Amino acid sequence: MASSQQVLALIRSHAAGDSDQFFSVAEHVADDAARSGKTRVADEIRSTVARVRPSPNGRGTNRPVPIASPRGELAGLVRAAYPDVHLSDLVLGADLTRRIRRIVREHREAKALSESGLTPRRKFLFSGPPGTGKSMTASAIAGELGLPLFSILLDGVITKFMGETAAKLRLIFDAMHSARGVYFFDEVDALAARRATDNDVGEARRMLNSFLQFLEEDRSGSVIVAATNHRTLLDPAIFRRFDTVFVYAKPTAEEARQVLRNHLLAFDLDPIDWPGIDGLVDGLSQADLVAAAGDAARDAVLDNDGVLTTELVNQALRDRASIHSD
Repeated sequence: MASSQQVLALIRSHAAGDSDQFFSVAEHVADDAARSGKTRVADEIRSTVARVRPSPNGRGTNRPVPIASPRGELAGLVRAAYPDVHLSDLVLGADLTRRIRRIVREHREAKALSESGLTPRRKFLFSGPPGTGKSMTASAIAGELGLPLFSILLDGVITKFMGETAAKLRLIFDAMHSARGVYFFDEVDALAARRATDNDVGEARRMLNSFLQFLEEDRSGSVIVAATNHRTLLDPAIFRRFDTVFVYAKPTAEEARQVLRNHLLAFDLDPIDWPGIDGLVDGLSQADLVAAAGDAARDAVLDNDGVLTTELVNQALRDRASIHSD
């Protein structure tokens, strides 16, 4: 496999944004693997390089990310992550799951769309209550496409100084061209809230107008995801800038069961009275259910010799529900 020198060369070329050198080294690794009899590994490396290498005109479908992490002023505006989350990890309604899988497929099969003069949709608005899976979906899209997830740090973007927020937004949208990834604007209503009057010409109006303009003009290959817990707060003009809107809701009883199961896999779940649990999940979000599963697991390990019982799960759910009670 790759020698230490080749690994160092890959890291240096990636950090320097030298994609030509990066792919050249990768091809040498494939050649060495083939010579040592590792033909399957060699074929996988070569096919991956062929799939993600940009075309000569610079408009390759899967452009490499030339930065390992944001640098300079951009470092205070975005946080980079490489999620190990996939669509199979999501527990969403059937229709929402279908639509999200379609988005991922469009990007995986962008070449087929291009041959028919089409492009994958890239700009999405996620709307729904807190803890219903919006952030996790953004991570899953990045994980499925093998792209970094760039979360926008709004506390670093939004300032009270005239024009400064727009300048920082421009940096982010410029980065979408040079570093392909999934760019996630959580709580986007902070940027795109409905203005009180048409005569409002303050910094908030300038910030909104700039964001709308950058969204509309963006022609990068990156995926843009914006999420809001308060759809009614958004300015109506924002909806036209997105290719589609996904509406999230709190899980049904069946979906809640699956969330709990997914986070209690280390335990024997056969004795659990799931129908009895169904009555305690109403109104809880996915985030609540994940937290409750963790609480029940800790109680089982510390207080019940590692045995999970229905009552432990029920108590964890009741404790979580009490957080939301008046």
